[in-house]
Amino acid sequence: MNMKPEIKTAPASMPDGYVLEDQVGHLIRRAHQRHTALFIAMIGDAQVTPTQYAALVKLYEMGELSQNHLGRLTAMDPATIQGVIRRLTGRKLISHRPDKNDKRRRCLSLTSSGRELVENLLANGPKVSKATLDPLSPAEQQQFLALLKRIT
Repeated sequence: MNMKPEIKTAPASMPDGYVLEDQVGHLIRRAHQRHTALFIAMIGDAQVTPTQYAALVKLYEMGELSQNHLGRLTAMDPATIQGVIRRLTGRKLISHRPDKNDKRRRCLSLTSSGRELVENLLANGPKVSKATLDPLSPAEQQQFLALLKRIT
């Protein structure tokens, strides 16, 4: 039996006052995880992710958009919006066509199935936001949203 000896390392020395659980990135990630879990449970279609929902809602609101413009409006980088579009196209929720003026550009629009899905899910979006913010008082909710808008 070949047993390697267990190597024990001493705990690292942390800078004064540094606590991971108090760091902004850690807290934002945990809040995002909580919101995503609520979204999946409440939105009304287990296959729709938050990024897909954003793309669908923006297409519903704005009508036909180029893929690049949709990515900018929903704050998604090119690789992310490309994956979102691929999955939504695969579900036949959006269609695309080449732009008449620039064949490299794809124009996206909702299909009738996509429009119907968005109309069914739209009422649930505010419910997800309400559930996410529920631990806060109404005044704290307003302040929290205002602060998030300032740092984004």
